[in-house]
Amino acid sequence: MTGSAPPSPPSGAPDGRKELTLLPVGEPPQLRADAARNRTRLLEAASRLLIECGAANLTMEAVATAAGVGKGTVFRRFGDRTGLLLALLDHREQQLQAAFLSGPPPLGPGAPAAQRLHAFGPAVIRHEHDHHELILATRADPLRTYGVPAYGLRVAHVAMLLREAGVEGDPELLAHTLLGCLDTALVHHLSVERGMPLDRLEAAWHDLVTRLGAER
Repeated sequence: MTGSAPPSPPSGAPDGRKELTLLPVGEPPQLRADAARNRTRLLEAASRLLIECGAANLTMEAVATAAGVGKGTVFRRFGDRTGLLLALLDHREQQLQAAFLSGPPPLGPGAPAAQRLHAFGPAVIRHEHDHHELILATRADPLRTYGVPAYGLRVAHVAMLLREAGVEGDPELLAHTLLGCLDTALVHHLSVERGMPLDRLEAAWHDLVTRLGAER
């Protein structure tokens, strides 16, 4: 994941925040139509291989073979294996972003902030659980996680909901703390290694958010 400053909401908002908008995980540059088609073709081949062999065994060479191109083409398009994995993760992340930015309530707009905050945790828990292998495979540098636009968007979104719900304290630091409870590695450890049902993790999220003062 490439680093970038978190999104800043538009000056027209009542408190000076900007509208939150969809952000890619790895911020791929705008591509020509033919380059975009080739990129899509490579990602489709990589997605098939991901299902067949898992993220740990996904290689640039295998993707090149599956797509019927030279290995150099894959490296030129994605840079390295991490870049390829980030591109695969990007589509999945944008689906989650669309759900909490513009999807139906209570996760999306139209519900009170406290209800949206309660709905956000379970949505992310399910997302992290479903895509844990791909997400963890992109974490060559643990610190990189906190600098990517997708994480910044989550922080900005949760902080906004905390403010609107009237929760006391530093909304940005509280947002980071809450997101720590939804971290992929933790969700995987608790749900797989410890055998905890996802319902239990979701109940803990609701309890924590309620204790902060955001009651449903």
